[in-house]
Amino acid sequence: MNEPLDDFANASDFPDYAAAFGNCTDEKISLRRHYLPVIYSIIFLVGFPGNAVAISTYIFKMRPWKSSTVIMLNLACTDLLYLTSLPFLIHYYASGENWIFGDLMCKLIRFGFHFNLYSSILFLTCFSIFRYFVINHPMSCFSVHKTRWAVVACAVVWIVSLMAVIPVNFLISSTTKTNRSACLDLTSSEDLITLKWYNVILTTTTFCLPLVIVTLCYTMIIYTLTQGPQTRSCLKQKARRLTILLLLVFYICFLPFHILRVIRIESRLLSISCSTENQIYEAYIVSKPLAALNTFGNLLLYVVVNDNFQRAICSMVRCKASGDQEQAKKIGYSNNP
Repeated sequence: MNEPLDDFANASDFPDYAAAFGNCTDEKISLRRHYLPVIYSIIFLVGFPGNAVAISTYIFKMRPWKSSTVIMLNLACTDLLYLTSLPFLIHYYASGENWIFGDLMCKLIRFGFHFNLYSSILFLTCFSIFRYFVINHPMSCFSVHKTRWAVVACAVVWIVSLMAVIPVNFLISSTTKTNRSACLDLTSSEDLITLKWYNVILTTTTFCLPLVIVTLCYTMIIYTLTQGPQTRSCLKQKARRLTILLLLVFYICFLPFHILRVIRIESRLLSISCSTENQIYEAYIVSKPLAALNTFGNLLLYVVVNDNFQRAICSMVRCKASGDQEQAKKIGYSNNP
């Protein structure tokens, strides 16, 4: 999933920004320069290899695929696409918000963040719906187990995410001031009225609705497992872990970012003090990497969802370890006369 690029730059570095975006000067450049590159670097260093290993495991070690495997594979792919854009953001913030990659790349990075963010949300929602039918209605909805339904659901997610995020390209903008380029994010669009209503529609349809669906699905799953004395305790524990993990991803990673994005856009429409606007903006900056931290939660999700995934990872590690041992033995034999 990709992070939105930052807002207007410091007025001391870009003197015309204050005129473009209001009378308040942005005093948070040091926060962005030190906080965001560090967090994004950690996310990239952990998430990129983790998702690459997950994709390799699903493709080469998890045949035949189940419906959950198909959804998890697509989720790992969208996370990996997002993570490939983080080096650009790390360079941008660490260099004092000087965008050197051109306007087209700025638009692609921005579009990619929103596309991967909402693809990830919708994939997790689809997974929750499939889990609900498999656990609560195993016999009447037996066809849900078939992978073709998961393939259809994933195709719909990609299409819906693409259609929902296309307007971003018409709202984002980049600015060049004093020989430096800034890649402005969605909340800094000059078309504030269009931005406000687009953000309301986007947030309601692609986040609030999935949030309600996921919460209801796992509430009913936990209730069903609690009421079923015949259910093995290990399945109940697995369902609880999965429920806690999914809800943490939605309520800690996604929810603060969406709330603060709405507040950030509304603050630009209202006459508020500079100190209040800067406080809102600071909170928005802090919330931005939270949306990226869902990649960590997804890595845990791959392990919790499927025991076969754990065994596949272990087998890959054992094979590599045994291969290294054999290689070491060969080297040892060759060194001995």
